[in-house]
Amino acid sequence: MSSVERHVKLFKNGRNQAVRIPREFELPGDDAIMRKEGDRLIIEPGRKKSLRDLLNSWTPIEEEFPPIERLPTRPVKL
Repeated sequence: MSSVERHVKLFKNGRNQAVRIPREFELPGDDAIMRKEGDRLIIEPGRKKSLRDLLNSWTPIEEEFPPIERLPTRPVKL
């Protein structure tokens, strides 16, 4: 656990409460995950999804696909 601390100001941004993150605490990217543990707020960089994670997040397609017509093959010059 990091022992670096810094006092920061809270402010309102519309109907949300916000905090400026000092440069030494900047997170990579433009996405983060926030959770609350007791009185603490934990902010972590957003995890990059792998292709497997993305595919696992999709729901299976229930509909049946129409049959695909088998066409005769033709020679191709390369």
